Amino acid sequence: MSNKSHSSRRKFLQQITGTGLAFAASRFSSLAAEEKAEERMLLYDRKISANDKIRIGIIGFGIMGHHDVESALKVPGVELAAVCDLYNGRLENAKELYGKDIFTTKDYREILNKNDIDAVMIAPTDHWHARMTKDALQKGKAVYCEKPMVHKISEGLGVVEAQKASKKIMQVGSQRVSSIVYAKANELYKAGEIGKLNMVNAIYDRQSALGAWQYTMPTDASPETVDWDRYIAGMPKISYDPKKFFWWRNYREFGTGVAGDLFVHLLSGTHVITGSKGPTTIFSAGQLSYWKDERNVPDVMTGILQYPETPEHPAFQLTLQVNFISGTGGQEIIKFVGEEGTMEVKGNGLNIHHSIMSKAPGIGGWDALFTYPQAMQETLKTQYNQKYSPEDQKRPTKPDRTYRQPEGYNDHLNHVTNFFDAMRTGKPVVEDAVFGFRAAAPALACNESYFQKKIINWDPETMKLVKGGV
Repeated sequence: MSNKSHSSRRKFLQQITGTGLAFAASRFSSLAAEEKAEERMLLYDRKISANDKIRIGIIGFGIMGHHDVESALKVPGVELAAVCDLYNGRLENAKELYGKDIFTTKDYREILNKNDIDAVMIAPTDHWHARMTKDALQKGKAVYCEKPMVHKISEGLGVVEAQKASKKIMQVGSQRVSSIVYAKANELYKAGEIGKLNMVNAIYDRQSALGAWQYTMPTDASPETVDWDRYIAGMPKISYDPKKFFWWRNYREFGTGVAGDLFVHLLSGTHVITGSKGPTTIFSAGQLSYWKDERNVPDVMTGILQYPETPEHPAFQLTLQVNFISGTGGQEIIKFVGEEGTMEVKGNGLNIHHSIMSKAPGIGGWDALFTYPQAMQETLKTQYNQKYSPEDQKRPTKPDRTYRQPEGYNDHLNHVTNFFDAMRTGKPVVEDAVFGFRAAAPALACNESYFQKKIINWDPETMKLVKGGV
C-alpha cells in the first residue's frame, strides 16, 4: 500500500471511530467493518493503466443522467464517449459540459452500435428501461440501469434472462445498496442488536413542488425540439404534451409514480439490510391530495407488505409511506422494530434504541389486581415476589448506539464505483438484475393494488405473481 493509501486509511479510521460508534465491547465491534468499508472507499487509490480505461455512453441525460455521469467520471479510468437524449437542449448542454466533439444522438441504438463504448448508463423514462437494457446487453455492453429496473412486472424476468444470456455486467441504480450505513445496519441486524425483527416502518416524504416532480420547463419545449415520436415508439398514439415529457414521473404511461420512484428505495434498503428476497402479500392505498396538475398517480400513498419467515429473517410486516405534501418538511427514515429495540436508518447514519422486557410480567399499575379483594391482592403480590426475584423484575438495560458515515462519503459514487470495479475484475455487482427486480416488483405491485383495489400475491423466490394477483 502506498504512503497515500496509508494516510487515507488512517484518516478514514479516525473519521469512522470518532463518530460515536460505541461498539468497543461488542462481538461485532472489531475493525472488520471499518476495514471493509475502508476497502470500498480506497479501492481506486491506485494508478489506473490505459488497459483499465472504460468508455461509457449515457442514455437519457436528464437529472439522474447528469448525476450518473458526474459520479462515473470521478472513477479513474472512466471516460464519457456519447450522450443520447430526445430533447435538443440537453444535447447542447452535453457539448457545453463535455466538449463540442462529444458524440450526441437522439437514437440510443447508435450508441449501442459503437464498438469503442464498453458500457451504457440507462437513465431515461421508466417505460424505456427494460427495452434499452435488453438491447444493450444483446449488443455486448455492460449496463448500469436506473431504478426501477422495469416499468411493468411482466418485463422483469425478461431482463433477468437477457443478463444471464449475455454474461455481461449489469447493475441497477439504487445507491443505498452500496451505502456503508446500510452495510453497518446489516451487521447490527444480523448480530441481533434489536432482538427478533417483527416490523419495519419506512417513510419517504417531501414538501415542495420540485420534490413533487414539477420540474422547471425549458422555454423552447415543442415538437421541433423534442423527438416525441421516438419517445412514444411502441405505444398507442399520444398527442405531444410537454408535461408528459419533462414531468414524466407524474404519468403511469411513462413513469411508475411514488411507488416506483421512492418505495423502491425503501424496499432496496430493507432487502439489503435484512437479506430478504421480498414479501408474499402486498396491499396499498392512497389519494391525490394536493398536486392536482393533471397527473394520474397519487401524491400520498401507503403500502402494507407481509414478509414470510426465511433463513435470513423472521416473518415481519413492512409499511411504506410517501407523502408529497408532508408537514414534516420531508424525511427519509427506515425504522426496524425488534423485540428488544429499534434501529432507525436516516440520512448519513443510524441510531439504535434498546427497550427490553423484564423476565417478570409485572403486577399492579394498569392491571386487574386492584379490582380484587384486599386479601387476595396481598396473596398475589406475595406469590409474585416469591416467583420472581428483584433482578427478574427489573428491565435489562443496554446503551443506545449511533453510527455516522465519514465526512465526504458518497453512496452514489460508491455504487457506480462498484459497477466499474465489477467490469474490471469480474466479481459480482452489488445490485444485479435479480436483486433489482425483487425490489422493483413489490413497488410496482403497490401501484397495481392501488389502482385495482385488491391484494397482490407475489412469490419472491420465483419472482412471479401468484394466482389471485394481477
